[in-house]
Amino acid sequence: MKKKSRKSGAARAARAGGKSLRLHGSIAREIGLLIVSGHFKPGQVLDGEVEASAQRAVSRTAYREAVRILSAKGLVHSRPRVGTRVSPQEQWHLMDPDVLSWVFSGEPDTDVLLGLFELRGVVEPAAAALAATRRSDAQLATMQRALQSMTQYTLNAEEGRVADMEFHAALLAATCNPFMVSLINGVTAAVDALTAFKLRIEPLKRDPAPDHWRVYEAIAARDPEGARAAMNELVRLALQDTPMTAARAKPAARPRGARD
Repeated sequence: MKKKSRKSGAARAARAGGKSLRLHGSIAREIGLLIVSGHFKPGQVLDGEVEASAQRAVSRTAYREAVRILSAKGLVHSRPRVGTRVSPQEQWHLMDPDVLSWVFSGEPDTDVLLGLFELRGVVEPAAAALAATRRSDAQLATMQRALQSMTQYTLNAEEGRVADMEFHAALLAATCNPFMVSLINGVTAAVDALTAFKLRIEPLKRDPAPDHWRVYEAIAARDPEGARAAMNELVRLALQDTPMTAARAKPAARPRGARD
């Protein structure tokens, strides 16, 4: 009986822990969206822990954990006797998958869109060239399978979008450069966020799978310059396909949870 009681207690604790994790993650997302959308401005002080947790009817612990999440992503910083302030944009971890998702859940500024494509234009062509000289047969096979799924399902389906991310992840892995490999989460999150943004604005005007196949074919042929050129073209066309309608309106009302 005691053993069963211990197991039941462990199960209850696990459920409670899962609920708490979901709760502080949800609070972090709510505040994060307000920050990246410009409702909370850099330098603005968020409401204190007691007030903010009472407003949301959550525990102070849950709110504190949410702030820690945001701090780890560079969105806020806390100081004793000052409180929690929104950080300047240059301190935000923009390649963090959550931050990218929050930025692109609304209408990002045009300079953010262009900046992301500039980054892709620097990293991905170089990665494709390295992959062409260093990839293994297994890595090439992973890229091929991903592109077959992307072609079959298209980016209009979740399966196709997942396959797109798998292709870019496999390509970065094939560089065999630990620093390039460390960019997998950020680059794949950027690819996914950009696709979701495009689909939310308007239907895709063309199928980008052939652009990806050209990169694959150059990597398969161990042609680094061909792979670089193909990836440059892929990124250029992806930018061309992106609607630049990201002029963001200023908020009409002061949001809850911040003060000057």
